[in-house]
Amino acid sequence: MAYNLCSSPSYVLQDGHYPCSSLSCPPNSKLRSFNFPRRSEFLSLHSKFSCHATQVSVDDAVSQEAGDPVPKSLDSPHPDGKISSPSRSYIWVNPNSPRASKLRQQSYDARYSFLMNMAESLNSCGSTEDDVFGILSGLGDKILEQDAVVVLNNMANAENASLALKYFRQRIKPRREVIMYNVTLKVFRKGRDLDRAEKLFDEMLERGVKPDNVTFSTIIGCARMCSLPNKAVEWFEKMPQFGCDPDDVTYSAMIDAYGRAGNVDMALSLYDRARTGKWRVDVATFSTLIKIYGQTKNFDGCLNVYEEMKALGVKPNLVIYNTLLDAMGRAKRPWQAKILYKELINNGFTPSFATYAALVRAYGRARYSEDALAIYREMKEKGMELNVILYNTLLAMCADVGYIDEAVEIFEEMKSSKTCQPDSWTFSSLITIYSCSGKVSEAEGMLDQMLEAGFEPNLFVLTSLIQCYGKAQRTDDIVSTFNRLLELAITPDDRFCGCLLNVMTQTPSEELDKLVHCIEKANPKLGNVVKFLIKEHDSELNFKEAALELFESINADVKKAYSNCLIDLCVNANLLEKACELLDLGLTLEIYTDIQSRSATQWSLHLKSLSLGAALTALHVWINDLSKALQSGEELPPLLGINTGHGKHKYSDKGLASVFESHLKELNAPFHEAPDKVGWFLTTKIAAQSWLESRSSLELEAS
Repeated sequence: MAYNLCSSPSYVLQDGHYPCSSLSCPPNSKLRSFNFPRRSEFLSLHSKFSCHATQVSVDDAVSQEAGDPVPKSLDSPHPDGKISSPSRSYIWVNPNSPRASKLRQQSYDARYSFLMNMAESLNSCGSTEDDVFGILSGLGDKILEQDAVVVLNNMANAENASLALKYFRQRIKPRREVIMYNVTLKVFRKGRDLDRAEKLFDEMLERGVKPDNVTFSTIIGCARMCSLPNKAVEWFEKMPQFGCDPDDVTYSAMIDAYGRAGNVDMALSLYDRARTGKWRVDVATFSTLIKIYGQTKNFDGCLNVYEEMKALGVKPNLVIYNTLLDAMGRAKRPWQAKILYKELINNGFTPSFATYAALVRAYGRARYSEDALAIYREMKEKGMELNVILYNTLLAMCADVGYIDEAVEIFEEMKSSKTCQPDSWTFSSLITIYSCSGKVSEAEGMLDQMLEAGFEPNLFVLTSLIQCYGKAQRTDDIVSTFNRLLELAITPDDRFCGCLLNVMTQTPSEELDKLVHCIEKANPKLGNVVKFLIKEHDSELNFKEAALELFESINADVKKAYSNCLIDLCVNANLLEKACELLDLGLTLEIYTDIQSRSATQWSLHLKSLSLGAALTALHVWINDLSKALQSGEELPPLLGINTGHGKHKYSDKGLASVFESHLKELNAPFHEAPDKVGWFLTTKIAAQSWLESRSSLELEAS
């Protein structure tokens, strides 16, 4: 009887792309990749377990070292050229028996182990032909194509793999030469050596070897591993020239490549095909898709991809979570960042620096101050060193929310850090914090530190200083700072001029002329409007026309601030008529919207986004409108309300509600703060009507 031993898989199996060749494989058997697992202890009855096995007869061992002839055909199931009799029977052999040990030595497993050791030797030897050829000479004169592929496939040294390929080409006439090239390309992919891979591809063409799908997928994979997505796209788009049709795996990989290369439309188009065709998409591709949606500000798309990924059974890794956290930070959705972070922890991941950095940015931008500071302290406890960007994010957040002590602590820790030192933006944040708090000496001290560190003050810093001096009513210092800006050849922008305008609302009337001169230099159109309010002014335009010209020349994001300040100046100068003109212009230009609202049950005045002067002007206009409605016989609703909002300025203890409460008492108005609606002052129809009628009577008597 003849016995058979299951042995190592064939060289011709490349990621499932090639059929069995020298192996005896029944139909429907699964092909195995180049990660050749050893199964030397697996013996089987041929009729049941002969898949992936080279048949070895006890009488006809195929030990290459014993001098077996080269197979007549690599397609033959019997590489020794002999055809076994159909009547030959096979029986199971106990793998622990001495006979099995002898068969094992005669099998290809022993040969495979020998070839693996040879590959390891080639990885560590010198990179000369003598060194590489000397080791390969141990294969003898009769080398199987299978031997060459096993050796190349298990190599990691790209330079030596090139020499080994040369050696094998000189001694073997392979059935499909492209296979040896492909396994060599895989070595280059392991080593992330795209240059060598491209040169080998050129050599293939010169030798008349036609590349196949595996050739291209391997080079594309190499380009991706080298973080060269444009190269991956270039190689993908060459495939049709050589008659190669990408498979689903390659298409899926190209979603990632196109996304990284910036071709968002193509990446998303392929992803749509992937969903329809149910392609297998890897985690790296999902990560790229989330980045794509984040870059296009489709933040719901980021979350949808994440949910689709989980629905397909693809487990998110730390990179996925970090990418999502970054996207939610840019979306200003800190609550979703908190949910994702909790899920990350629950799934057993340890937060990395990138995780913490994304959280600091997410919480910092959204002014989740306590959460941001908690993450900062956790990073410090774990010995993580922050970079200057993260420090500046925290300091900017502290400036936004008025955290002076926390900002100073972070600044001192930053200065003692070994990894980074303060830059101009660091000093800018500290100067802003001190300036908004009216701490003049501290702001000036920080400016001195900034200069000592070699940084010139920028427009942002000078704007903050002017704000600081304005709070302290140091008008001469404001003028000096403005002159310094001109000396540094810095052009004032709309925000800088808005700051000057805001400072004017806090400046004693006898010193306003000094600031008018600065404003005229910074923005002549603004200076023209201000002069209408401060002193007698001759102009071809009337006041409202001059204001309209100003608003048409400035950016939309500063129009409300300008209007508020100009109305405040009017109120300070007791120019109520001009204040009403500005408010009316603001409503016409939609700088202010929805200040008044009416329903069947309530008429309301909304003042949350207005300065004090603008709010008082809006109240004056609203009361007049109510009086006119009453005089015309219009029925008032059951309830009337004024909404001031319940917030206060971050650097002040006072909010609009507290100031307005006092003003309403001065007017003897029947509005009272609602106990169940913070920031609302309400009155009834009867009380309002009685008060309005009494006001009308007093006005008639006065006239």
